[in-house]
Amino acid sequence: MATVYDVASYILAKAGSMTAMKLQKLVYYAQAWSLVWDETALFGEHIEAWANGPVIPALYDCHKGEFKLCALSLGDPNNLSDNERDTVDKVLEFYGDKSSQWLSDLTHREDPWLDARRGIPAGQRSNQEITLASMMEYYGGL
Repeated sequence: MATVYDVASYILAKAGSMTAMKLQKLVYYAQAWSLVWDETALFGEHIEAWANGPVIPALYDCHKGEFKLCALSLGDPNNLSDNERDTVDKVLEFYGDKSSQWLSDLTHREDPWLDARRGIPAGQRSNQEITLASMMEYYGGL
């Protein structure tokens, strides 16, 4: 299984530099669609429902303090299998040209983030996990 750093490094290598927020959302959607299309997690690191949408804390720790990213100090895009690359490529085809704010707004309308944030006031910090089961159920139904 690839790591979140491998997936993020692959996305940056394929799509070029982008904001940290956009990278977080693309990695999130890569995980979601891997669960649906491949019936397996793309990476093992957990995802949390932060105020600005889904965030993978391990990835955040790697790019903390940086607004725009062109590469990561961790991760190897070559660690993804052909099938994993195909999944990420399809995610990039659909979501890759969207802005970070558009992606964030989209996640704010979707059940996995909404359910994990239930009872938490808007804008308040939270480390509630977005479960793989909730992602599989929601995106599998689309």
